[in-house]
Amino acid sequence: MAWIDVTPETDATGELRAVYDHIEQARGKLSNIMRVHSLHPEAMRTHMDLYLALLFSRSGLKRAERELLATVVSAANGCAYCTRHHSEALNAYWKDETRVAQVVEEYTAADLSARERAMLDYGVALTRAPAAVSETDVDALRAVGFSDSDVLDIALITAYFNFVNRIAEGLGVELSEEEAAGYKY
Repeated sequence: MAWIDVTPETDATGELRAVYDHIEQARGKLSNIMRVHSLHPEAMRTHMDLYLALLFSRSGLKRAERELLATVVSAANGCAYCTRHHSEALNAYWKDETRVAQVVEEYTAADLSARERAMLDYGVALTRAPAAVSETDVDALRAVGFSDSDVLDIALITAYFNFVNRIAEGLGVELSEEEAAGYKY
């Protein structure tokens, strides 16, 4: 499951039990990326709250756009765990496994709108060379119709997935077929 100790749901009590219950209610089930936080329930709750705010709260970005960004940033980082999770979510919206697979393999070759492509170009640039990102990159987002609030959401989602990809990769979080699907999208 991971390279560190993880408290299973059957052994969870007190604050950890409450956090596990909160996540199961919000997402439909508990993911391994959340389980790996079991030694620090407060961080787990805060992490989940940030995830829900970025991926599910009101935004100028459609849910599918957020999952697209999550998928491509995770693929750019080589994070198989998050790429799989979020490509499953993306496919729940697109209902096109071939197109989703293309985005995972090489988003620049996929059939994307100018808006989607600009968002992904920015997210990948921020992932691969954050110090090289400039106001010109933000202007490119505005040019395809993103508001400054949208740009903030794109930067936050990109930064979040860089954070979570490093947790998954750095702690050896494993993915099973059962765990990859069945969430509330």
